[in-house]
Amino acid sequence: MLVKRHSNYLPSLVSDFWGEDMFPSFERERSLTPAVNIIEDNHDFKVEVAAPGLCKKDFKVQVEKNVLEISAEKEAEEVIENRRYLRKEFNFSEFKRTFSLPSSVDTEKIKASHKDGILTVEIPKKDEAIVKPRKQIEIG
Repeated sequence: MLVKRHSNYLPSLVSDFWGEDMFPSFERERSLTPAVNIIEDNHDFKVEVAAPGLCKKDFKVQVEKNVLEISAEKEAEEVIENRRYLRKEFNFSEFKRTFSLPSSVDTEKIKASHKDGILTVEIPKKDEAIVKPRKQIEIG
């Protein structure tokens, strides 16, 4: 069984004082954590992270001491020029999700792929953890 760990941002001083309505889009973008599906079958676990708008290069997937960490960082810049002013906004978003892995997985064979806004991490089980079909023993 994979165990999901939350790594929430500390609440900002502005949000604590003014509430989330003061800067709703800023707070919402900063604290946005993508949805995750966890699928188990006889041979492996799959973790699917829905992260539209993020590219393969934005992600980092690591394993240390049976903890899987999936994180991403994206930086964007928007420049709006008008005759009277120039507005330049930087947008930086990031997230980190961690999962405790059971001892039944083979951390050396974990693979990750990215397609159509979905990061998929395949976590194979060790051979001895794979459920074998029932075997009929003949009586001699």
